[in-house]
Formats: sequence, structure tokens, C-alpha cells
Amino acid sequence: QVQLVESGGGSVQAGGSLRLSCAASGYISSNYYMGWFRQAPGKEREGVACIPVGGGGTYYADSVKGRFTISQDNAKNTLYLQMNSLTPEDTAMYYCAAPCMVVAGTLIPPADNYYWGRGTQVTVSS
Repeated sequence: QVQLVESGGGSVQAGGSLRLSCAASGYISSNYYMGWFRQAPGKEREGVACIPVGGGGTYYADSVKGRFTISQDNAKNTLYLQMNSLTPEDTAMYYCAAPCMVVAGTLIPPADNYYWGRGTQVTVSS
């Protein structure tokens, strides 16, 4: 059974940085993409970044390109999201999940019955 546990969230001022981690246990297919998603109060869930477990290119939402970097350490079964130049608009609960699908540049989250962590809160103040 796959379990995903996020950490690294917190409160920062605009312009600051945070690094999120997602520790995975259990088997996740190398054919899957893992991703970061976020949901702010009153807003729909949106894809932030995705990366293929087996290695390859990375994919980002337009709103975070150039500021966020997704990476993974397969030896540690850990997914990361380095977030720089944070703005109040980045305030949300951040989740890691698999599989992520990339369709015409849009990051599609997995269904609720797939693999999701419980989330870590990121709050950016102005």
C-alpha cells in the first residue's frame, strides 16, 4: 500500500522560499508521474508540477514556472518542491499525489482513490 507524507510547509513572507518534501512508501510504478497539487480556500485544486518517476522532463503550471522546481531522490523515495519568490497567491494546502497526467500542458490530478498525501500548508504573507 502506497503512503505519501508531505512536510516542509510553513509561513513565510512574500519573496521567501520553502522546500516541500514528500516521503513515499510502497511501490509506485516507474511509468507513473508524481506531482504536486495545491488547493486554496474557495478555489479548485490545481496542478503545480509533475515529474516522471522513471526520470525525464518536468512539467509546471504557468503560474509557477521559473519559481518552483520539482525533483526527486529515488534512493530516498522522496519527492521535493523547491519554491522561490513566493507570493500571497501561492498560499494553499499543498499535496503530493500520483499518478499525475500531463495533457496539452495541463497537469491533471489523479482521482481521489489513487495516491494522495494529507497535505502541508503554505502561507505567504505580503
